Amino acid sequence: MEGVLLFFHIAVCLLLVIVVLLQSGKSADLAGAFGGYGSQSTFGPRGAASLLSKLTTTLAILFMVTSLLLQILAAGRNRSGSVLGKEKPAAKTETSQPLKSESTVPQEQPKSEPGK
Repeated sequence: MEGVLLFFHIAVCLLLVIVVLLQSGKSADLAGAFGGYGSQSTFGPRGAASLLSKLTTTLAILFMVTSLLLQILAAGRNRSGSVLGKEKPAAKTETSQPLKSESTVPQEQPKSEPGK
């Protein structure tokens, strides 16, 4: 099941890349080279959606759905809580003895000389 879904996901990815690259930009004329849209509306010419734009939308939705399904399948398979998959969590290691602070270290007392 997961292998078939992964194959379908990769096929959708490749098709989506091809369809996006086949589309022409909104401003493919000379006015678009200088940032203008001519006498069209503010957001550029709006016509009926072409076959390529409908196919792009459909493939993008399929890409998102297959991505979510693959993630759900992977999360269901990995119930150990580890991000790395079947790796077991590392055992807690004990640290060496804590360092002694200056207040616990005995300091040498100056020797008093007799007679002074």
